Amino acid sequence: MAKKFKDYYDLDCAVLLADKIKAVWPDFNKTGFAAMLKDELPDKEFMERQDAFVDAFEVYMPDDYEETVSIFHQILGPELETTTGMFAVGWWLWPVGRYIERHGSKDFLLSVNFIYELTKRFTGEFAIRPIIEKWPVEAFTVIKEWSKDSNVHVRRLASEGLRIRLPWAKKSIAALEYFDDYKDVLSNLKSDPEKFVQKSVGNNLNDLVKEFPDKAKEIITDWQQDNPTKETLWIIKHGLRSGKLDV
Repeated sequence: MAKKFKDYYDLDCAVLLADKIKAVWPDFNKTGFAAMLKDELPDKEFMERQDAFVDAFEVYMPDDYEETVSIFHQILGPELETTTGMFAVGWWLWPVGRYIERHGSKDFLLSVNFIYELTKRFTGEFAIRPIIEKWPVEAFTVIKEWSKDSNVHVRRLASEGLRIRLPWAKKSIAALEYFDDYKDVLSNLKSDPEKFVQKSVGNNLNDLVKEFPDKAKEIITDWQQDNPTKETLWIIKHGLRSGKLDV
């Protein structure tokens, strides 16, 4: 029987994380951390397991958020070299991202700087959403810069973190509340050469079509009138795959 995705986040994962943390922070109670998760994980579903890891971090990592983020930064490892590998290589970082998702609103700059590095090894699309909710103006300023970054994973994050219906995440309407900023981000990415990014932008449009079709039509119409590239046309087609918008 194939292993379920949730089952990757088991005691072995706890030990893997504990070993990495212990290597950079010798005071870490690896035994206590693993023992807590051994009792907590077996009967939980996927997101419940992520929260169990965060609960254990809260017990065994430093109380100081900045110190904990510094430790996490030291275990990130090398950046992904291709657009693949997020879940094949960086899968074990999901609990770290979940911790930032829960606590990131304590410090804007510290959190966004860590998310910027995290997404180069895994993804930061979940961790950035509470930041957007608390500091929307500041967050959009950063995200616009991310949308022009040289790193493909950072550019994808600029789009993916703004999705209205991001799977495994609470629904967000930042796209509507800060529509001009949202449109700027997607427009910066509308001719991105990487299919990895194009798919995210198309998914963004598809979410928008389902929730706010008039806003989706505004973006698509503007793009169509601006000598669209083949990448833009592909994104529009991907965004309209549900067939619910007449443009």
